[in-house]
Amino acid sequence: MAKTGLDKDLKRIGRAQSATRETAMRFGPVGLAALFLAAVWLVTSLQADGIHGNFLIIAAVIGGYMALNIGANDVANNVGPAVGSKALTLTGALIIAAIFEAAGAILAGGDVVSTISKGIIDPMAMPSTEHFIRAMISALLAAGIWLHMATYIGAPVSTTHSIVGGVLGAGIASVDVNVVNWMTMGKIAASWVISPVLGGLIAALFLAFIKSRIIYQEDKIAAAKKWVPVLVAIMVTAFTVYMMVKGLKRLWEPEAELIVICALVAFAVSYFILRPVIARAAFGLENRRASVAELFTYPLIFAACLLSFAHGANDVANAVGPLAAIVTAVTTGGIAAKAEVPFWVMGVGAIGISLGLALFGPKLIRTVGAEITKLDRARAFCVALSAAITVIAASALGLPVSSTHIAVGAIFGVGFLREFRSNRTNNNLHSNDSPTTLSKKKQRKAKKRKLVRRQHLITIVSAWLITVPAAAALAMAFCLGLDYFMQHSG
Repeated sequence: MAKTGLDKDLKRIGRAQSATRETAMRFGPVGLAALFLAAVWLVTSLQADGIHGNFLIIAAVIGGYMALNIGANDVANNVGPAVGSKALTLTGALIIAAIFEAAGAILAGGDVVSTISKGIIDPMAMPSTEHFIRAMISALLAAGIWLHMATYIGAPVSTTHSIVGGVLGAGIASVDVNVVNWMTMGKIAASWVISPVLGGLIAALFLAFIKSRIIYQEDKIAAAKKWVPVLVAIMVTAFTVYMMVKGLKRLWEPEAELIVICALVAFAVSYFILRPVIARAAFGLENRRASVAELFTYPLIFAACLLSFAHGANDVANAVGPLAAIVTAVTTGGIAAKAEVPFWVMGVGAIGISLGLALFGPKLIRTVGAEITKLDRARAFCVALSAAITVIAASALGLPVSSTHIAVGAIFGVGFLREFRSNRTNNNLHSNDSPTTLSKKKQRKAKKRKLVRRQHLITIVSAWLITVPAAAALAMAFCLGLDYFMQHSG
């Protein structure tokens, strides 16, 4: 009897411990995020006073919230393919992304940022400084909430489009529709289609090349020795240009001739260095597909680092741009199209993005890396390479593309190429079979094999289409609400 009672007590204790761990895992990240926002409130309150000072505190906390959501949602595109292909563990990806996101934000985020993302509205058209401050607060809050909702449903969306929608809605609420630069909005709307389609096509073309020149060759290792150095050299070249035109653009704007020279030098040097390195790595490998995929491991890690650095350098402005505008308006009493970024403001953005990634990022990393379609390292390599090349091509053409749409579009591209090839192979295998020898089950399988999850496709594309209007509607509601409150508060 005593032993039975002891067993029951031990089971109760075990259940209580399990419940405690589950509660900690569920609410621990929320608690840490709340502590971060409390710290932002404390730091800001030490240097703010008066009614505008209160707005500054509110804006800083909302900016921190926005940064947390950028980390939770947008960073997954940089490391998700490497995690899904098992080139990186989830923990390793979180560490790499956190370090390089923060480094990009602090080292290359720039001392001056545009206060109005992408020039959507003219800040000088605002009726007053107070209206401008309320509009920026509304835009930040709307973008942060929309990113939060998208993360909850498992949809990677564009941070830039979210803040664009917020600024659009707040501008219309503060002035009218004439304040909006509709030509710029048209270009951004076009990028909803251009970004994923271009990213998907480029990734699919590289994957088709890898399959035809390496994977489907009788001697895969010999083919890999020949072509993998070329492919990795192309990646090094692409990322050299990518960092020059995007990753470091807030610190340095090189001439086109210099970019071309650096690209040629990067390709030549990297190819001659990588050729013997890859030959040694390929020595002794078995002549099979999995062995070839291993040769893409380090290039994938390299890509994850640089994509995270460039993302931190550029997308931190989505969190700190409106906040820097509010700081400028509060301290000078004026409105500026560009604003200097105090170090503490950049710190809010950098720490918030890294913390949001660590606390809430794994969900979207798993979605991007493993749940849309199965990624091996060769496919993930094509996704990373496509992300860099597409951004370069778009920059050269002056198109405002979304890095999120490009990366996810590239994943869909390699997934649909796999699906097309697989179904074509199945159809060819069974084309000579008569209906009597080919069972109905096999016929259905041959016709209906799907290697891209349609549920994710529908969810993500739907979220992309409504990002700008959803953020705009939220911002309009918040801005009108703030205006009403200020008019009737005393």
